[in-house]
Amino acid sequence: MQIKKLDHVGIRVMNVEKSMQFYKTLGFQVIREDYKEQVFVVKHPSGIEINLIAHGDNDHDRRNILMDVDVRYPGYTHYAIEVGSVEDAKAFFESINIKITGGPVTFGDGKTSIFIRDPDLNVLEFTELPTS
Repeated sequence: MQIKKLDHVGIRVMNVEKSMQFYKTLGFQVIREDYKEQVFVVKHPSGIEINLIAHGDNDHDRRNILMDVDVRYPGYTHYAIEVGSVEDAKAFFESINIKITGGPVTFGDGKTSIFIRDPDLNVLEFTELPTS
């Protein structure tokens, strides 16, 4: 088997319109709206594709049950997007009033990251690779 790349990420959301607007703010474009299946696809010019899946339940008091509770449930905790400059990303988020929820932090491999949350409290990491 030859694995080529990660094709897309699917995220269940409570409010599709709000989520689509959030991702548009980050430079994504809506490329598919499937009202029958309740799947709405956004794609960034860099090739990143996210499926926004409608009708998430709000039974966890507006917390991310994978990140904001003491019990460590299995599942995806976040996804990371490589950027050219964490400082530029930080300035961009601050200019549009998106709260930086973590970082900047530099990890042992030299990557520097900041973290934000989407409207459904999913964690997005924006990471800058170390220069050689």
